Order: sequence, then C-alpha cells, then structure tokens
Amino acid sequence: MAVAPWPAPYRFQRMNADHAPGQERTEVPSGLRHVDFSHGDVTAFTPPPEVIDAVTAALRDGGRYAYSPYRGHAFVREIVAQRLSAFTGAPIDPASELIITPGTQGGLFLALSSLVERGDKVAVVAPDYFANRKIVEYLEATPVAVELDYRTAAGEPARLDLDALRSAFADGARLLVFSNPNNPTGAVYTPDDIESIAALAAEFDAFVVVDQLYSRQIFDQRPFTHLRAKAAERCLTLIGPSKTESVSGCRVGVAIAPPAIVDRMEQLQGVVSLRAAGYMQAALEPWFAESEGWLDQRIADHARIRDDLHSVFTASDAVSTRLTEGGSYLFLDVPAAKGRVDEFVARLRTEAAVTVTRGPEFGDFPESVRLNFSQDHQAAVDAAHRIVQVAERL
Repeated sequence: MAVAPWPAPYRFQRMNADHAPGQERTEVPSGLRHVDFSHGDVTAFTPPPEVIDAVTAALRDGGRYAYSPYRGHAFVREIVAQRLSAFTGAPIDPASELIITPGTQGGLFLALSSLVERGDKVAVVAPDYFANRKIVEYLEATPVAVELDYRTAAGEPARLDLDALRSAFADGARLLVFSNPNNPTGAVYTPDDIESIAALAAEFDAFVVVDQLYSRQIFDQRPFTHLRAKAAERCLTLIGPSKTESVSGCRVGVAIAPPAIVDRMEQLQGVVSLRAAGYMQAALEPWFAESEGWLDQRIADHARIRDDLHSVFTASDAVSTRLTEGGSYLFLDVPAAKGRVDEFVARLRTEAAVTVTRGPEFGDFPESVRLNFSQDHQAAVDAAHRIVQVAERL
C-alpha cells in the first residue's frame, strides 16, 4: 500500500526553490554552445594557483586540517582576520568576531537564524539576493521591501530609498539585509548611502547584515565603502572567495560580527553542519595574497566581458540594463517579458541554449532576468546576441 508523503511544515509552503539559480532543468537545442548564466564558469575563470596548492597540501597533511573547531581553524582565522581588518577598515578579533562557514550562503542562513524571531519584521532591499527574502520567510518573519532604484540615468548612482528604510525601522523592523555590490544589478552603494544606513541603524537601535561577496571586484576605480568601517558594532559582514576568486566549489565563507552573534552562529553551525569542511578551509590561507597582478587582471578580464555584453544589449530596443559597477551580474529588463518571464526563460533555453535566472527571484520584477557574466568571453557575447533575438521575437 502506498504511503502518503509526510506533510511539509508550514514554513516550507512559503519557500519555493524551483527557479533558484542552478535548478532549471530544460533541454537545450543541439548545435549551439549552452551558456549557463545562472552561475559563473570556473573553467573560464579558474581559482588562483595558490588555492589549488594550499588545498592539495591540506589534503596531504591530513590530521592538521580534517577537523576544526566549529568556528574554524584558529590559525586560518588569524590569517583571515588580519587581512580582512585591513580590507574593511575595522579591526577584527579572530577568536571572537570571525567564523568560517560552509560558503557565504551557509553563513547567511546562520546569520539570519541567529538574529530573526518568528513574527519579526525584516527590511530587505529589492532587488537583492533571492535567499535574503526566502530565509526571512522560512524563519516565519515578514520581509519589508526597501527599493533600490537602479534604473537611473547612465553614470548616475543607484539610490536606496532611505525614507522607506526609515519607515521600516520606525514601524518595528530591527534588521536590514542587503548586498553590496548589489546582486542582481551590479550597483555599488555610494559612500553617502552607506553613511545613511549606519546612521539610521544607530538612530533606531537596528542591526544590519551585509553581503560583500563581490567587494574585491569593483570596476572603473569606483570608491567602495565598507559598512564595518562605519558601524562595526551594528553589522554582520559576509564575504568569501567563491566568486571573484572562483573558489565556489570549496564551500568556504567568512562572517564577521560582534562576539555575541558569532557565538550564536557557532552554536547553530555545530548542529547544522558541525563546521566548514576542514580541508577546504586551507583555501582561505592564500586569499588576499595572490600573486602580484592577479586580481587586477581578473577585474580587467571581467570588465571587457561586461562592456561587450552591455554594448550588445543597449543596441536593441528589446532589452535594457544598468552598467555593472561591481561583481559579475547584469540585470536585464525585457519589457515584452512582463507577465511572461517564465515563458521567456524557457524559450531562451529551448531556442537559444541559454540559461538565465528569472527576475521574480529578486523581488517584484516580472520583466527581468539576471546574468552572471563570469563566462568564456566569446561564448558569452554569442549568447547575448541570441538573448536579444529571442527578446525581439516575444
């Protein structure tokens, strides 16, 4: 006799991962090179050689690396804390203010689970990383959207709706979650906006979780302001080498926060996953110490892809996009896809051999799709032309 599946808890009914990046599974046409813009291509952009050497040495070493304390190997945390202190502009105690997590995604879940109660209101920037809203909802809290206006004139900065953030805090929200550079638009927050976020958090006794995963990959010598440098006692910073450095397969990230928050995250990590993989923590040892010129070259290579894709898209009336300021994302607006974005995404797969991430994953953006352009350069440009062709046929 067949047994009915065990009923899912209520919180799962609000969380839909069917369209999350990497989950789409549709046949693609033969004869075309499939380009998966839902994530970066680590064959086109390989990890720094020092990372490969460090992880290989850790595997051979064995016992020193296999098992770490729940918050990570102390000797790795000391190295990382020193470098991130210099990078973010605020000192970090490696023993009490830093935890190594199973990727920044794992760190995000631990962070929000350590800060959010059932019934809380949480300010969530829109558009922003899809998991922010989903985790808040999973924790049975209420996300309050705060708009990031990224559709500004060329050369003008994107602007956070600070009045809406003030209203969210005044209405009871005590936490803000956002990414900088912004995922999916590639916008970088201005120094003034970061100062304002810090000031509002202090005024309303609020806390901020900021994902700075792409903060090393900033284009055009644009200034970047770390929230930690303005409000270290009121923020938790997530960062790691998975994107710019192509180390996503190692699944290691870092969270920096006040000691009480790190303690909570460690307790939860001890239940959820015990620790970030011990051997893979070695990938953090050469982080920020790559060979001279490596990072500059990587940024330049991505800037060239960005510029070529932007040229393809802006040449057509069927799509529009903001020029990426940091990170590896383009957020395309496709007016003809409004209300039909799932059809557009499916047709890209079946007609153009292209995978993208649908805009509704990032908020109320029914006419948009996101691309990660960390790809083989020519393959990405060819795929961009095919995207335009499908958009023009809609």
